[in-house]
Amino acid sequence: MRRKVLIFLSFVLPLIARAEGEVSEIPLADPYILLEDGKYYAYGTHDANGIRCYSSDDLVYWKDEGLALNKANTTEKQWFWAPEVYHKNGHYIMYFSANEHLFAATANSPKGPFKQVGSYQMEKLIGSEKCIDSHVFFDDDGKAYVFFVRFTDGNCIWQAELEDDYITPKEGTMRFCIAVSQEWENKLGRVNEGPNVIKNGKRYFLTYSGNDYRSKDYGVGFAASSNIAVGTWGKYAGNPILCRIEDLVGTGHHSLFYDKNGVLRIVFHAHESKENVGNRLMYIGTVKLTSTRISMTKDPIIRPKIFTQEVGLEKVEGSSLTDENIYDLSGRKMNSQLSDSQLKNGIYIKNGRKELK
Repeated sequence: MRRKVLIFLSFVLPLIARAEGEVSEIPLADPYILLEDGKYYAYGTHDANGIRCYSSDDLVYWKDEGLALNKANTTEKQWFWAPEVYHKNGHYIMYFSANEHLFAATANSPKGPFKQVGSYQMEKLIGSEKCIDSHVFFDDDGKAYVFFVRFTDGNCIWQAELEDDYITPKEGTMRFCIAVSQEWENKLGRVNEGPNVIKNGKRYFLTYSGNDYRSKDYGVGFAASSNIAVGTWGKYAGNPILCRIEDLVGTGHHSLFYDKNGVLRIVFHAHESKENVGNRLMYIGTVKLTSTRISMTKDPIIRPKIFTQEVGLEKVEGSSLTDENIYDLSGRKMNSQLSDSQLKNGIYIKNGRKELK
């Protein structure tokens, strides 16, 4: 007697989805990933009507959750770029660019609907001057800093401290961070953009993208500082740390996050193909952070898929599952004494599974 156990596609071995040569199915540029209550949420630049959200249990298979931010809930009508979302002060805050200005929006769910709060986020500091690509870093002492791009010498990165609402910048705290100064950053345009800050011990690392996004050599470098309030950053001489990885080109505008297992990840976009920029697509790599530097690991790049259906797998009733055919989502063998409930919640049968089409 046989019975059928339904296993979701999202539980199939991720190595299939990240084979070199395969193309991501998530059309997000400037991507950002939030891990909240055991689920991943991805946001990015793509939709003309606002900011779209995707959700995932495993970083490989993603569900389209629709518009987290609809332009109807903002004052702007175009160019919704580079969002980030954090759970702070009892609600979710989305920081985003629209019509080349910075804004904040709030919601009660990571899926939205987000609604804009106030006017230009940087209005008190720079008036109506254009700026893009906001990133917020929350330090151990409770202070928060917004990093963003001004067009003061090409694309340059600046910073300012935020008030306790995590939205309003403090007057008198704006500091210049970095501008184009290394040869690799200047192959197409003068561009330092897409800031992201992470801390290790007492040292801060500011990762950023160099070159115009249309360049195949668009990549990621980093600068470091021991005093974030002062805003003095020194660039790593070995930059870029990410450029033309595997078969991907235009690899840049990223964010860093820790996954469910505490592994530091980097989510970035790449060109649609080696020939066309097209829809920039979301990819996920793995990063190593030490006291002196950030570097990419040799782990394969995850090439995300759209979750669309269930796959039926059969197992013989009463048969024992062995270590030879039970794996977790990272491909590691698992304990053989697993129930159907455990199988449905993230463990799958490797031998005999249906191939992806």
